Amino acid sequence: MSDTLKGFCEDVIAQRETINHETITDEIFFLIQNDRKLMHLYLRLVEEKGLDQVNQTIGRAVKVRFDLTNDVRQHHPKSTLIQSYQEFL
Repeated sequence: MSDTLKGFCEDVIAQRETINHETITDEIFFLIQNDRKLMHLYLRLVEEKGLDQVNQTIGRAVKVRFDLTNDVRQHHPKSTLIQSYQEFL
């Protein structure tokens, strides 16, 4: 597991074998929140970089990795780490 923000994003995204384009961002954050090791790294990165930078970087990494477009903002994620996420159609 990488302790850089970019490496963390790559490591987390690599754990998703199948994706639902509509909710992939929420699924990634839900994965982080339910994995003790990932959550520890996430919290350390938030402490170092700030919440907005970490969450926005993860969101952008998901979008780039899966080449997603046509997004709609959703305000009811299942993850408690975010308040909203982009749903890709």
